[in-house]
Amino acid sequence: MLKAPSSRSQVSLAMIKNMSLTLATLTLAMAGFLAAAPSALESARDQQDRAALEKMAADASEAAAKAPNDSSAQYRAALAESYLAEVALEKGDKKLAQQAADRGVQEAERAVSLRPDVAENYRILGTLCGQVIPANVLAALSYGKRAKEAIEKAIEKDPKLSAAYVARGVGNYYLPPALGGDMDSAVADFRKAAELDPKSAEAYLWLGLALRKQGKNAEARQAFAKSLEIDPNRIWVKQQLDKTPAQ
Repeated sequence: MLKAPSSRSQVSLAMIKNMSLTLATLTLAMAGFLAAAPSALESARDQQDRAALEKMAADASEAAAKAPNDSSAQYRAALAESYLAEVALEKGDKKLAQQAADRGVQEAERAVSLRPDVAENYRILGTLCGQVIPANVLAALSYGKRAKEAIEKAIEKDPKLSAAYVARGVGNYYLPPALGGDMDSAVADFRKAAELDPKSAEAYLWLGLALRKQGKNAEARQAFAKSLEIDPNRIWVKQQLDKTPAQ
């Protein structure tokens, strides 16, 4: 004959259930925190820490070289080079920007060849090709075409990829009008990126830059302020806000 569980057993079971619920809650909270926390790459980019970015890009490139058939390793290396190129451009070092972007293009091409089904691989390739252009205007013709093709492929693969619209907008921002650049199209792309991802500080940063180039300083300041609201640590955005007139 089965015995009913004792009161002590019932208490023990209740305690175990409570502990399990508490652990599950803590796990979910930690996962949310980690998802929201910026990566080391993003933090270095935000602080314009070129030395840290150079080290991370070198380490990622070395890891990619050791794993030539790992698309994720190639992508991580390309992403690190893209962040380094971005900060180099912000600091006015066009030589470093082109070197980083050129290395990143090769890694991004390998990522695409290994995983042609991943939209983000095309996005980073297009971004890197676009980063060569302000570093070397003479490369605008060939790299502009490659950037456009890669970004369009990314959008074809994933029409809701916010970062792809940012990348296409940056291409329109930098390309001369004779080669297809257009500031109105750039603004439209940045607005689309922000619509798809309202938490994209990058979309609002570039929207502010494009609006300022159109002479819409008040709107540009609003965009920069929104970018800083999302990512308060981005030095480049603070600098752009400070240099933009109120009107």
